[in-house]
Amino acid sequence: MQAEVGQDRDDRDRPASPRIDAPSRSDGFVGGLAELIGGRLGEHAPVARRSVKFVSLIVLALTCLTLALHFVQKSPCRDGAWTDYKQYTNFCYTDVLALYYAEGLSDGQVPYVDHAVEYPVLTGVMMGVIGLPVHAYGQTHPDFNQGQAFYDITALVLFLFALGTVAMMLAIRRTRPWDVAMFALSPALLVTATVNWDFLAIVLAVGGLYAWSRKWPGYWAPALTGVLLGLGTAAKLWPGFLFVGLLALALRTWRWAPLFVAAGTAATTWLAVNVPVMVLNFDNWRRFIDLNNERGVDWGVLYYIGRYVDAKFWSGGEGDSGLFQWLSRDENRSLLNGISLALFAVACLGIIYLAMRAPVPPRLTQLAFLTVAAFLLFNKVWSQQFTLWLLPLAILARPRWGAFLAWQVAEVAYFLTFYGELLGASGKSVMPEGVFIFASIARWVTVAVLCGLVIREIRNPRLDVVRQSDPLTV
Repeated sequence: MQAEVGQDRDDRDRPASPRIDAPSRSDGFVGGLAELIGGRLGEHAPVARRSVKFVSLIVLALTCLTLALHFVQKSPCRDGAWTDYKQYTNFCYTDVLALYYAEGLSDGQVPYVDHAVEYPVLTGVMMGVIGLPVHAYGQTHPDFNQGQAFYDITALVLFLFALGTVAMMLAIRRTRPWDVAMFALSPALLVTATVNWDFLAIVLAVGGLYAWSRKWPGYWAPALTGVLLGLGTAAKLWPGFLFVGLLALALRTWRWAPLFVAAGTAATTWLAVNVPVMVLNFDNWRRFIDLNNERGVDWGVLYYIGRYVDAKFWSGGEGDSGLFQWLSRDENRSLLNGISLALFAVACLGIIYLAMRAPVPPRLTQLAFLTVAAFLLFNKVWSQQFTLWLLPLAILARPRWGAFLAWQVAEVAYFLTFYGELLGASGKSVMPEGVFIFASIARWVTVAVLCGLVIREIRNPRLDVVRQSDPLTV
């Protein structure tokens, strides 16, 4: 009896681990599915199953499995022998392999010095750091497949970035680690993880959110947030959009010092990365900006859908064009850019207004998701891998499986029909264009619906399952 009492006292003295809010209890969709396999997780489940460490290991293992399956899915394209449109018929196209040759890395050209790379500086640096040693090794080993090696090494690095993203999401959601399984099991992750170098920016952006969530003394947290978001913006533009949410929260709470520290360190970091390249070769540095201004309406975006609808009523010729047909003309490119930017700006103002009028200050991840989603919804370019930008933000903003799975189904449908459209553009028609348009509409609508659901939870905080389990989280 004394031993039992002593054991009870020892248990009371241990630091309490965070209580996990299982999705089967807080998510009606998951709860309903759980009834098919034995019911919801109960209070008397084994302790291991309810520990953060146990769940985190499971989620990391699931992520590794999905990434391994992704590597298998892309493997038909690894050798670079893309004959008879194999990259489309096998759904395995990747910019990583294609741009090893297109960006001059296969010739040993240094990014921004010898060649104007089409991406921001940090992405170009990553390409060069991996590509130039691969090329140098290939010079002395004629049978070495440089393109395949470049893809394999890049994929490994991107996989590590993806695991880092998962680890930080788990750290942000310590009371809801099962939510991160949505990321680990995402079909979008399965099919697009290494289509481009996007996980470099993603891990930095999520790192910025993680740093902001820490309760460190002084201004270390906002300073690190700024450094990571500055690096993310130097890799891809969109991590800088997270400052819209930080600005909205500063306006709402009137706490300006953290915002100023984060913005200052972000600007300093971005300049430290970009200025040396700007000084070395300004024209090559600004190629990214020029290319984005010159690009027209891309596959599957709102304007592409509108142009398809216009074609049902107008020929598209001079004097017989619908609005979207007219905007798609080369001579109206500047106007298209202005409209896209104006719509995004209006959306950002709306997000700030929403934060000001909400019953309680919204979570940063909610505002971050809305901002990046608005950019994609109104942008003239929405490449297939851009969905990865939204993936961690959507899960952190609203970890509900029902609407999330609907969006993922729409993304997979878009992925499949996009390759059908590419085959059609190459002269091998496999489906009517209307099928691709339908998939594009489904993707647009499901993301817009997710935005509407996040807005509803900002206006009605009692519906926000994250806030119910951890009111102070981001």
